[in-house]
Parts: sequence; structure tokens; C-alpha cells
Amino acid sequence: MERFAVLQPHLETDVPLARAARHAGVPVRTAERWLARYRQRGLAGLARPVRSDAAVRRLPADLVALIEGMGLKKPRASAAAMHRRVSEVAKAHGWRLPSYSTVSTILAALDPAMVTLAQEGAAAFRDRYELIHRHRAAAPNALWQADHTLLDLLILDETGQPVRPWLTTVVDDHSRAIAGTMVFLGAPSTLSTSLALRQAIWRKADPSWPVCGIPDVLSSEYVPRHIFEDMCPSPLCGAAALSV
Repeated sequence: MERFAVLQPHLETDVPLARAARHAGVPVRTAERWLARYRQRGLAGLARPVRSDAAVRRLPADLVALIEGMGLKKPRASAAAMHRRVSEVAKAHGWRLPSYSTVSTILAALDPAMVTLAQEGAAAFRDRYELIHRHRAAAPNALWQADHTLLDLLILDETGQPVRPWLTTVVDDHSRAIAGTMVFLGAPSTLSTSLALRQAIWRKADPSWPVCGIPDVLSSEYVPRHIFEDMCPSPLCGAAALSV
């Protein structure tokens, strides 16, 4: 109501707000802020905002630390049991007794990652919160990856039956460029992967597809080492950097 009294001359008798603020000894900017809040929410907008953690801030730091420690202890007790225990400790030390809602507020504010580590262990913490390492090659042709996918289309096989073909791709890990492909029927095999790899290694007839070379490392399930060595060409592409 003291704030409303500052605004009242302006609201009821059209006194300039700056004059009313100076008369009340209130900065003009403050009066403007009060006026905006009054027009938005009425008298409720002039009330001093109450901090959501005001009750927590009034508790002794040792009592707050005790509640947090109980919230991290394994196995974790119920909030009601912790409230009873904390109330006994507060009474014994002559501290302000916390309400049940205050204890619940402190428990809810605990870091979820810390709670997971305390309650479920390091393995669960790593699975849920730690960044999974993702390897990325530092240069072109340092690492190629060969993978297979079943295409979402139907073609007729040699007997006239509709079947879904497989696609094998060889991808450069650094640039994510496609170095070679192979479409085939039947399950993925060493042969299909080798044919895709052969196209990846050699220069392409299409000048707009300059990706070629010999990778330092090939990640695949279907290419034995001797087949890869047999397909490697002469130094035609060996020193060529992959480019797109």
C-alpha cells in the first residue's frame, strides 16, 4: 500500500508520475516500474516478490547440508522419514524446525547427476551423463568404414520374384564422402564388400566423383586382409588425398 500511495496521485488526479515520485522521495524509474506492474496485475503486482527458496535460506547451512547428505545416502529414505529425522536434529540444536515442503524443496534441488552417482553407482552415471567418445579421423583416407543396409524397394530377381536388394557403401570417416558402392541380392558377403571397396580404391570414370585412394584403416566385417591387399592398385591413388 505504500507503493500504491506513491502512484495514487498520478492514477486518480493525473499528477505527472515524475512529480509524484519526487514528492514521495522515490526514483522516477522505480515509480515507472511500479506503475507498469500495477497496470498489469493490480495491487498484487506491487507486492514484494517472495523468493521460492526463502524458507531454505532461513535454515542453518549445517541443517541444509544434513538434508542434502540424507538425500544422497543409499538406500534413500522417504521424504517423510528424512523430515522426522531432520526435525529431531534441529530441535536438539535449537534450530528453526523445517517444514516438510522445505525438506522436499531441498531434495528436489539436488543435482540429478549427483543423485544418480550416489544411488546407482559409477556405471549408471557414465551411461547417463558422461559424453560418449566419438572417433573422427583426422585426415582424408585415414579411416574408411564399410556398412550394409537393406533398401526399402522391391525388384524382381532372376526367377521373377520380388525381393529387396542390399546396398553396401564405403564411407571416408573424415569427410563422410561416399568412396564406393555396391547393390546386390542376397546377404552381405566378402564378395559384395570387396567389389564396393574396389570401386572406392580406383579412380572413377565420372570426373565429378574424385574420391579414391587407399585407406590407412578399413573397418568392415567382410573383407579378409589378403583380399584387400590383392585389390590395392599401384601407387596410382595411394598418395592421392580424398577430395570432394
